[in-house]
Amino acid sequence: MTAPVIVWHRRDLRLHDHQALQVALDRSAVVIPTFILDPGILAREDTAAARVQFMLDSLKELAERYRQLGGQLVVCQGDPLVQLQDLIERTGARTVIWNQDVEPYALRRDQQVSEGLQQRGIEVIRCQDMLLHGPGQILTQAGEYYSVYTPFWRNWIGQPKAQPLPQPGRIQTPEVESFPLPSLQDLGFAWDQMLPEAGETAALDLLELFVDREIFDYEENRNLPSVRGTSQLSPHLRWGTIGIRQVWQATVEARDRSRSEEAQLSVKAWQQEIAWREFYKHVLYAFPRVETGPYRSKYGDLEWDNDLDLFQAWCEGQTGYPMVDAAMRQLNQTGWMHNRCRMIVASFLTKDLLIDWRWGERYFMQKLVDGDLAANNGGWQWSASVGTDPKPMRIFNPATQGAKFDPEGDYIREYVPEISGLDTPALLQVSDSKAGQWAQQERQGCGYPDPIVDHKQRQQEFKRRYQACQ
Repeated sequence: MTAPVIVWHRRDLRLHDHQALQVALDRSAVVIPTFILDPGILAREDTAAARVQFMLDSLKELAERYRQLGGQLVVCQGDPLVQLQDLIERTGARTVIWNQDVEPYALRRDQQVSEGLQQRGIEVIRCQDMLLHGPGQILTQAGEYYSVYTPFWRNWIGQPKAQPLPQPGRIQTPEVESFPLPSLQDLGFAWDQMLPEAGETAALDLLELFVDREIFDYEENRNLPSVRGTSQLSPHLRWGTIGIRQVWQATVEARDRSRSEEAQLSVKAWQQEIAWREFYKHVLYAFPRVETGPYRSKYGDLEWDNDLDLFQAWCEGQTGYPMVDAAMRQLNQTGWMHNRCRMIVASFLTKDLLIDWRWGERYFMQKLVDGDLAANNGGWQWSASVGTDPKPMRIFNPATQGAKFDPEGDYIREYVPEISGLDTPALLQVSDSKAGQWAQQERQGCGYPDPIVDHKQRQQEFKRRYQACQ
C-alpha cells in the first residue's frame, strides 16, 4: 500500500481545479488534506478580521466537501513545520505537496518548511496554481521581469492558458485527530458585520452569474459603485475558493458568446484585470522591496506630513468630501470597497492629505476581506505615483470623480445617510465656487463636516514635493 500524501492547503480552499490535490491523487490512493492556522500570519497587525472570518467560513465548507467525498480536512494550529512533522509521524506520510505563493513571508516560510522536511527524508513537491503564468514564465526578450503593465499584457495574453482541472471523485483519508475549527473570537478577532458568502460553491455561483450577463456590460458599469458591475470574486480569488484556470476558461467561453463588439471589449477589459492581478504578483516576486518601499526608489525621500488627525478623519469617513467618506464607510462597514473608490480615496490620502501611502496600504489590509499584498501594494503605489506606472502623475479631484461615477448620488446616499435627503447637487459639489459654497452650507445643516483640506492648494503642494524628488 502506498504511503499517504499530505496536501497542505493555504490560499487554495477548493477541490475543483486544484493542482496540488491533482498531483497528490496521481501519486497515492490515500490523501491527507491539511490546513494550518499559522500564527505568523494571524499575529500580523495588518490581518483583517473580515478576511479571517471569510477564511474560516471557506474552511468550514471545504471540510464538508471533503466529507462528502469520503475524506477529511485536518486542521492544525501552530508553526507549520512543527505541525507537518507531527502529522507525518502520526500518519506515515512521506510526501507533502502544496501550491506556491509569491509573498515574501510565504516564500521564507515555505523554504524553511521544505528544508526541514527534506532533512527528515520527506519528499516536498511545490506546484504553480495561483496564477495562469507563474513567476519566470512571462519575461522580456532580455529574460527579465516586466516592470510595466502594457508590454506584460501583450506577452501574457499571447501565451496559451492551461485548462481547468477536474474535481476529484472519492478521496480516502486515514483517521487523523484534527484540531477543531476555531471561531473568530477564539483567534482573537471581532467582526459583527455581514460578509460575502464564502466557499467554493458561492464562488462558482458568482462566476456563473457574472459571465452569464454582467461581464458583457463590464466596460460600461465597472466604474459605477452604485451598480453591480463587477464580479465580486476578489475575496474568492484571494483565498482560492475558485481556480484561476476555471475563471479564465469562463471568460473565453463568454467572449465566444459575445454578440457585439462592445460585449467583446467588455470581456477583454475583465481579462485585463486578471492580467493586472498576475502582473502585480510578478512584480512582488521579482522586486520584494516593494513590500516596504516604493518601486521607484527616488520617491523614498518624498516628504509627507503624516498628520494623525487628518488620517483619523480619512479612516472614519469624516473628511467633508462625500465621495471619499462614502467609500471609507463602505470599507469599515462591509470589509470591501469598490475599485474605483479605492483609487479615489488613495489619491486623496496621498495627494490631498499628504500622508504616506503605506499608512493607507496598511489600513486597507486591516479591513479588506479581499486584502492581497500584491494587489493592494501595487494599487497604492500606483495611486501615490511611486510605483511601476510609466506615467505616474495622476491626481483625482474627489468632487469630479463623484460627479462622473456617482452622478445621481446613489452611492453617497447609501453610505453617508446624514446627507441622503439633500438634492444631488448638494451631495456632489465641493469647490470654491458659489455653487460649492451653497452645497457646503446645505451639508453643514445636516451635521456633515466641512472639507478638512482645500483640494486645489494641496495638489499644488504635492506636485512641488514630488518634483523635488526628480
